Amino acid sequence: MAFSSGFWAKRRDLWWKLYPEIRPTYCLDSGFYFCRADYLFRGVTQTDGSTATQGGLDYEHASGLYVGGWGSNVDFGDGTSYELDLYAGFSGVIEDIGYDVGYIYYSYPDAPESIDFGEIYGELSYSIVSIGVAYTANSDVSGEGLFVPGDIYYYASVDVPLEDDFSTGVLIGYYDFTDDGKASIGEASYGHAAVNVTKDAGSFGAFSVNLEYADIDSSNALGSVSSDDPKFWLGWTKSF
Repeated sequence: MAFSSGFWAKRRDLWWKLYPEIRPTYCLDSGFYFCRADYLFRGVTQTDGSTATQGGLDYEHASGLYVGGWGSNVDFGDGTSYELDLYAGFSGVIEDIGYDVGYIYYSYPDAPESIDFGEIYGELSYSIVSIGVAYTANSDVSGEGLFVPGDIYYYASVDVPLEDDFSTGVLIGYYDFTDDGKASIGEASYGHAAVNVTKDAGSFGAFSVNLEYADIDSSNALGSVSSDDPKFWLGWTKSF
């Protein structure tokens, strides 16, 4: 199942934190292309450890209103081949406190059965520190399960600019599944952490080195034999 990395929404977590200087005087139509050695969503691979190619388009008004879409290939082992997310929200700054609230809809059009779900999210930021939460508001998953209404993801992150157009970031998150511990689900909730170093290469895009860890053992509902191994991946982002 999909998210976005620290949350946020995935597109903005990868895009705006790499390019925080991009804010329109009236409006901005922008897009980006992203290639990464693995697609991890809150510490869990969405491509079975394989390469992901991703892209998105955004529109942001000077008022702070934004809408957009984001897509990626995925591999859940059941024939599902791609993810398409749509989002809308509002962001701004009040006395040096940044805020961002919105809704994101995760869809998997060619999944054998519908597993789409949507989240309401919010984030507060001050200087280099951000805290946020995402609440699953709706889901096509029926009955008890994961990615159903009531699931909550919490996170805190620090993003530090460095010299020579380098930056580094650290994120710590916790995914609290509402059906965690039920007989049909077992243990599911988990914590995870991520760290990255990014180089902004101007017209050549931005290159990142990333390390992530999720506290998911093989008995967890999302577990596998390697689910709690540290995950190392490389990424490249290019705007247009």
